Amino acid sequence: MIYLKENMKFLRKQHSMTQGQLAGLLDSKRSLIGSYEEGRGVPKLSMIRRMAEIFEVSMDHLLVVDLTDIENIKLNRHEDKTEKGSGLKVLSVVVTPENDELISIVPVKASAGYLNGRADAAYIGQLPHFSMPVAELSQGRSYRVFQLKGDSMLPLTPGSYIFCDYVEEATDIREGKPYILITSDEGIVYKRIYLPGENLLQLKSDNPEYEPYTIETTSVLEIWRALGFLSFELPEPDALNVQKLSAVVAKMQEELAKIKG
Repeated sequence: MIYLKENMKFLRKQHSMTQGQLAGLLDSKRSLIGSYEEGRGVPKLSMIRRMAEIFEVSMDHLLVVDLTDIENIKLNRHEDKTEKGSGLKVLSVVVTPENDELISIVPVKASAGYLNGRADAAYIGQLPHFSMPVAELSQGRSYRVFQLKGDSMLPLTPGSYIFCDYVEEATDIREGKPYILITSDEGIVYKRIYLPGENLLQLKSDNPEYEPYTIETTSVLEIWRALGFLSFELPEPDALNVQKLSAVVAKMQEELAKIKG
């Protein structure tokens, strides 16, 4: 559903603008602004883009999110310096009536839609969410929980829930630490990050059966730092020993390859 006319009027009033003032910023006529807000006309794409810049929202939010319904949804704006020319990145979060931010959960069944719905306040609002008053999750930061799929990060088992906080800038990445990345090519991935060169990230699994690979920072849409995990599968007594043995074998294979080289 398109909410352009409702959002135009709402955001204009939020910015204390008259129709004439908005028309001046858009090099348009006041009568046209009135027709857009009443739904009698539709502005050109270039004008919609300019309005999004003036109101400091994304075009997606301006067009398809009902921004007038903000009782339980708010938009946190973060400077995005990992993508050139992107300006503001809008992170949608769920809040209580007291404006305390809740933690949203992205289960495996919802992970496929997260790539397209991550900036959609309505989509985020439909995800499960909760609050956890513990010292490790301090106020003033944005948290999210992603459910793990696959065995690339053993000994963390598939189905485990990864607690994360939002990373605003790629320069805040700590090399060798685990992160959840949202990429345009793969969607949600959970890997350790290394920094092999400018604008490059090397992603490495804890499971030695998976080879590390490199991506460009321009493909990264969101970065979440892993803080901890919740699992409902208790480890078997020998699981850790098997994992250590696999790591030793992988290390020996690397050393042997170097010697042969």
